[in-house]
Amino acid sequence: MPKARRSSNNLTPRFSRANKPFWRRAIAPHPVRAAIAGLGLLFCGWLLVNLIALRSAAAGSVDAYLVLGGSIQREIHAAELAKQHPEIPILISTGSEDPCIWLIFQRDNAPMDRIWLEDCAQSTFGNFYFGMPILQQWDVRKVGLITSGSHLPRAMWLAQVLLGAHGIWVEPEIVSEQGVPGNQESWAKTGLDLGRSLVWAIASQFYQPECAGVRSLSSVDINRWRQEGFQCEHQGNLEASVPNPKSFLNVKNVF
Repeated sequence: MPKARRSSNNLTPRFSRANKPFWRRAIAPHPVRAAIAGLGLLFCGWLLVNLIALRSAAAGSVDAYLVLGGSIQREIHAAELAKQHPEIPILISTGSEDPCIWLIFQRDNAPMDRIWLEDCAQSTFGNFYFGMPILQQWDVRKVGLITSGSHLPRAMWLAQVLLGAHGIWVEPEIVSEQGVPGNQESWAKTGLDLGRSLVWAIASQFYQPECAGVRSLSSVDINRWRQEGFQCEHQGNLEASVPNPKSFLNVKNVF
């Protein structure tokens, strides 16, 4: 018996991709859309985990102090903290000359074995760029940020972006200043630093720089420095300990 021919009056139309409704084409699987969706889910998951970590860190105690260079007053404050909390490490990022910091801690009878100096940074952005990997090596979850009121809000915003991206909560320690600190602020500089900080917050998840200029304060050879001669910022009141003392403003971190 011959097979029945398909009726030409079939009421179930067959659509090609070209004549599918727009809403069905828009949600159809596509490699690019799938990749974007996957990255979006990964980012949201990372953000959620990071926010939980920050919330937990905020409730804890300070694990380390980060001193931003720009004024010897910040290092004087760090020496006081070292006496109060000798168990907490302190990282001084491009501060005063090594012997000046050494003399401050010696004068205040502050312990030096947990004080570390880093001189790779040449800007506020660099303070966090080079400081963040060191803090991570110390397994820091909450850091006390030592800076001046004149250095805000830029320093705090950069810290929250760059350190916060790695689950490190930032608690500011504002130091009173005399005169004009080395950090000069402007909205243009703040905007530029925030822009590159947002980019680096993502890039630093995959790459972290290393600073070869990291050393313990206790390793400073003060006798060699005395022979070579050095000058300290006059606000440190270290003239009696410095050969040929002069009123000299020694500030490296001026950007």
